[in-house]
Amino acid sequence: MTIQITVKSNQKISKVEKIEKGEYKVFVKSSPIENKANIEVIKVLSEYFDIPKSSIKIKLGLKSSKKIIVLDI
Repeated sequence: MTIQITVKSNQKISKVEKIEKGEYKVFVKSSPIENKANIEVIKVLSEYFDIPKSSIKIKLGLKSSKKIIVLDI
C-alpha cells in the first residue's frame, strides 16, 4: 500500500491525522536534523497502522516534508 504524507516537525505531540484516502498528516516532536524526524515518522506510522517498523519504507521525499511511503501490509 502506498500513501502520501505531509510531515510537521518540532510539534508538542506525535500523532497521525487522516486527511483523505491515502493521504495523511504526521506530526512529530523531532527536528528534521540528522534524519531524526524520518525515524520518528516511521515509528509513529508503525504504531498507527499496527505494523512493524521494518514494513515501512520512505520511497520519495527523504529531505522533504511531503513524502511517499510504502507500507507492506
